[in-house]
Amino acid sequence: MRILHWIMAAMVLSMLLIGMTMVASLANYHWLVSIHRPLGIMALIAVVIRFVNRKRSTLPPFPPTMSGAERRVAHASEMLMYCLLFVLPLVGWGMLSAGSYPIVMYGPLHLPPILPANPAIYSLLRRTHTILAYLLLGVFLAHLTGVLFHTLVVRDRLLKRMSLRNI
Repeated sequence: MRILHWIMAAMVLSMLLIGMTMVASLANYHWLVSIHRPLGIMALIAVVIRFVNRKRSTLPPFPPTMSGAERRVAHASEMLMYCLLFVLPLVGWGMLSAGSYPIVMYGPLHLPPILPANPAIYSLLRRTHTILAYLLLGVFLAHLTGVLFHTLVVRDRLLKRMSLRNI
C-alpha cells in the first residue's frame, strides 16, 4: 500500500507539472505530450491496482488526535482523489480519440480510440480534462496541506502512517 501510495504521488505530481508546462510552453509541447500521454495511462493502471489493493488491505489507523469530522473529510478526499485519478486519464483518452489523435504509449505501441472522431466531443472533453485537472490539483494540495498540518503543527506523526520506513 505504501509503495503504491508514493508511486502514485510521484505520478500525480509529475502529470500535473507536465500538464501545466504543456499549456505554457509551445516550444516543448510535443516532447511533453509524448511523456504525458503514456504516463496518464500508467497512472490509470496504477490507480486501478491501488484501489483493488486498498479494498483487500487494512489501512493503518488514523492518529487519535484526528476528530471524527477530520477522518470523514480525509476519507472523502481520498475517494475523490481515486475518482479523479480514474476519470482524468479516461477523459484524456476519450478527448484524444475524439480529436483523431493517436495515443502513443511507446514506439509502435498505440492504444485504440475509445470514441469516434468528433470535434464537438473533443472540445467538451478538452475543457472537462482541464477542469478535472485543476480539481485534482486542489484535492492534492488539500491532502498535502492536511498532512503537513498534522505533521508540523499537531505533531501527531500522521506522515509516519504512510512512511516507507514502516514496511
